Amino acid sequence: RTLQDVIADADVFVGVSGPNLLTADDLKLMADKPVVFACSNPDPEIAPEVAHSARNDLIMATGRSDFPNQVNNVLCFPFIFRGALDVRATAINDEMKIAAVHAIRSIAKEPVPSEVLKAAGVESLEFGAEYIIPKPMDPRLLPRIARAVAEAAVESGVAQIEMPEDYMR
Repeated sequence: RTLQDVIADADVFVGVSGPNLLTADDLKLMADKPVVFACSNPDPEIAPEVAHSARNDLIMATGRSDFPNQVNNVLCFPFIFRGALDVRATAINDEMKIAAVHAIRSIAKEPVPSEVLKAAGVESLEFGAEYIIPKPMDPRLLPRIARAVAEAAVESGVAQIEMPEDYMR
């Protein structure tokens, strides 16, 4: 089967393998309002400008900081580890990862702090097609993700110590 065979009427494309694999014509085969995560670095599977010229109804993310919706492990790894280490978790389990995802999701839907806007060089950001995930420099990431992960570690039984009452508040 070809990429065109499998992408026809697809809702989501997740690319992590190499640059320029997806064409504008391929995008036109996808279902309405497709989600495209073109995460290959340094060059994504399709350039955002090509994708947006082919479709005006898509949500797109890449692994690059110079495009909207950067998908990068810097958004979660340091903070997952902070929460896990602070309760001496014996493992990083699914409950902890899901807690991190929920923390990131909730931050994305809240008003963006002025210091993040300034660092990003933009006047405004609000949840929508061009802002589905927080910016890596968002100071809310550390306390919110670390706390969520630590709580999940305690609740799921992998924490070796209790979480302090005022942890990351």
